[in-house]
Amino acid sequence: MRKTLGRVLLTGALMTTGATAWATSGYEAHPRAEELVKQLVDEGFEADEIRAVLAKAKRQESILEAISRPAERRLTWGEYRKIFVETPRIKQGVAFWNTHEETLKRAEETYGVPAEIIVSIIGVETRYGRIMGRYRVLDALATLGFDYPKRADFFRGELVHFLQLAREEQLDPSEPLGSYAGAMGYGQFIPSSFRHYAVDFDGDGKRDIWTNEVDAIGSVANYFSQHGWKAGEPVRSNVVFNKEADASWFNAGLKPELTLEQWAERGVSTRDGLNLQQPATLMEMTMEDGEHYWFGLHNFYVITRYNHSRLYAMAVYELSQAIKDARGPSATAQES
Repeated sequence: MRKTLGRVLLTGALMTTGATAWATSGYEAHPRAEELVKQLVDEGFEADEIRAVLAKAKRQESILEAISRPAERRLTWGEYRKIFVETPRIKQGVAFWNTHEETLKRAEETYGVPAEIIVSIIGVETRYGRIMGRYRVLDALATLGFDYPKRADFFRGELVHFLQLAREEQLDPSEPLGSYAGAMGYGQFIPSSFRHYAVDFDGDGKRDIWTNEVDAIGSVANYFSQHGWKAGEPVRSNVVFNKEADASWFNAGLKPELTLEQWAERGVSTRDGLNLQQPATLMEMTMEDGEHYWFGLHNFYVITRYNHSRLYAMAVYELSQAIKDARGPSATAQES
């Protein structure tokens, strides 16, 4: 009864003041906090331990403002490409590859994911560790999990994963930093992704994607491997139209549903000599000089598992090729 009454009094106080007490005092008093405490107790945590952690979590208005900010107009592929496939990022990618050449080679051998794809992901996500986020992950996930109703369930779930990984990795949950959405480290893993895909690639007994580039590289490679990357297979293919295409065929979905043979029967083919039984999705993207067309293949779809965006996957692929080309054939030959 006392707990119930306390919640009623707290709710009444909030309605009267128009402000949340946990904005300054932590989230242990939030009406939904005990649900999370109970869930974690079922996972083997001590209730007082979780309440103490939630007491340290602070509501961050800047996080709520950032995630609620209206999206800018949808960028064309040409506009989006300029953001990521640009000279400084390419040069930084070459430098990162050269510095971690042996680790990248080992990751490619272990997981079957090309070095250029791993490097490109880290470049797109954090500029090779230069921009990994300045928010405490605890604050970000608590703020969004308790005070962002639109996706509160998702972020509370990630908060649970975060506290579990903090215990597993023996981390103080008040210390890790990340993005305003709780993404962490070189590859910007959310906590559930960390728990499922992060690896201790240097064998030191820790999975450190914040300060250990070796673990970060191995973790990105493992993520792609676990999502079905097929070693040695292409990412995209050019398109040849043998007859007028139906507008509904373009950008219909991220996952390839028709095989190249089925596309050919529709009058859309490729000159790349690929296995016609592999699935492909037809993509139309706008550049400054007009519309460009490609087939997105299985590995293109795998890239979209990292970020569910066609433009993102295309940027990762084109940046990867630009970095590989900038290193030159001599560097590639020395590795083989």
